[in-house]
Amino acid sequence: MKSVAGCCAKCTIAPLDRVKILLQAQNPHYKHLGVIETVLAVPKKEGFLGFYRGNGAMMVRIFPYGAIQFMAFDNYKKLLRKRLGISGHIHRLVAGSMAGITAVIFTYPLDVVRARLAFQVKGDQRYTGIINAFQTIYHKEGGVPGFYRGLVPTIIGMAPYAGFSFFTFGTLKSLGLKHFPESLGRPSSDNPEVLVLKSHVNLLCGGVAGAIAQTISYPLDVARRRMQLGTVLPDSEKCCSLSKTLKYVYNTYGVKKGLYRGLSLNYIRCVPSQAVAFTTYEFMKQVLHLN
Repeated sequence: MKSVAGCCAKCTIAPLDRVKILLQAQNPHYKHLGVIETVLAVPKKEGFLGFYRGNGAMMVRIFPYGAIQFMAFDNYKKLLRKRLGISGHIHRLVAGSMAGITAVIFTYPLDVVRARLAFQVKGDQRYTGIINAFQTIYHKEGGVPGFYRGLVPTIIGMAPYAGFSFFTFGTLKSLGLKHFPESLGRPSSDNPEVLVLKSHVNLLCGGVAGAIAQTISYPLDVARRRMQLGTVLPDSEKCCSLSKTLKYVYNTYGVKKGLYRGLSLNYIRCVPSQAVAFTTYEFMKQVLHLN
């Protein structure tokens, strides 16, 4: 159930995700272009399927990632409530952060491979596929540690991203059902005594949650991508740690064209992603009678 939510969300925004990676890491083939220009240039240069470069690795990754994240969130909420006595809005924030970090650690190597494949441009390819990317990174970049480049900014960024995402969605949901139950809510299909948000309200709350979380954590996401790409980038030696990467990007490209490059696209990207993820999650809970 939880994996389906993640897969549906990522398939929806795969083209935007690939363009974001190209912009964040200043791909030389698209470096001189803005968001709209890059979106138009990708199909011209690489064909329509160019939007889905690296998406296979993403699907392999997101299935366990989505399952681990949502399952861990539910379990962490119960743990915090029963063992530590933490409840209310705070326990959603803490549980969301812990769930995001847990999922990232388990699936990070797949995220690195996916980033490498997505950064490649037709005619200038270093890897032939997922397996080849794994083999190349392992043999040429120090074995297992090569798959964990950028893990620090990823974990630091996931804490506010996942935390504020679940926190905002949960808070909007509880406030909406409390103050406007008739206009925003409806009886759950599997348990009429439980009130759930209407589908379009679910989508809206998920989108708002994603937008807020992305704004807070975006510079760390930029640093993460550059560190993940490692030797693929010509300036990789300047991106060997979080502090050096952030300083280098800021000094070289500034805030708007560096630390927040692609943010406008990310708003478009994260709204449908989080909206679909949370809506699918809530729907599947009803289908499987978990309310």
